[in-house]
Amino acid sequence: MVRGINTIAESDMLVTGGLAGDGERFESTLVGLNDAPGEGIIVGIGLYGKNIKVGHGSKGGWETFGLERLVTKSSANVLYEIDNKNALELYKRYLGPDADALPGTALLYPLAVMLPGNAEPVVRTILSVNNEAGSMTFAGDLPEGTKVRFMRANFDKLTSAASDAAFHTKEKGENSPEFALLISCVGRKMVLGSRTEDEVDAVDEVFSHSTLLSGFYSYGEISPITKGQGCQLHNQTMTITTFNEME
Repeated sequence: MVRGINTIAESDMLVTGGLAGDGERFESTLVGLNDAPGEGIIVGIGLYGKNIKVGHGSKGGWETFGLERLVTKSSANVLYEIDNKNALELYKRYLGPDADALPGTALLYPLAVMLPGNAEPVVRTILSVNNEAGSMTFAGDLPEGTKVRFMRANFDKLTSAASDAAFHTKEKGENSPEFALLISCVGRKMVLGSRTEDEVDAVDEVFSHSTLLSGFYSYGEISPITKGQGCQLHNQTMTITTFNEME
């Protein structure tokens, strides 16, 4: 879907958003517009005009660890081999005792993926593991030849990343926006637990408690990595889109 958007959207067209979520159930999602919500529906809202200013920011806050490695065997979003070694066995070795609680603990250890043409890596969440095939299924493609690094959760850095995403939406000296749409990955909510409100409070602090905040938890976030680039699919980020009406 994101690749399709980028084939049509011009370079100066900002595209942000998120995928519908189902909480921690991962069973089905519903989307609707002027009708009863249903499955398989995509809704896009276009805003334009000289009197609107839109900003964006997307940050993860996960720590990378270990060596940079190469994807040597994959199929779409299913990973089989890293550095010509069984990917799941290698992953379990890095997790240590936490490997016994897979796939639940996978949320604490996503993968940093450097996609071709990107200046910064994107985060990919592990959805499931297949012990028989020795494979892992991710929430996004991992092309062969892609460089990857293991990641782990750091609660303070996750909250700090939410602040960074908010700062990224503003230009130097600019006032706080009138409205901000916050899209946070449901995986962050599951990891942060009782500290979930911390990342919202961090954003509110950056905007001087003067911005109307709204949003939802997603199964993937859509945003450019840097200004002027096409949109990308992200996992485990806080993605913020801000809106100001100009005089």
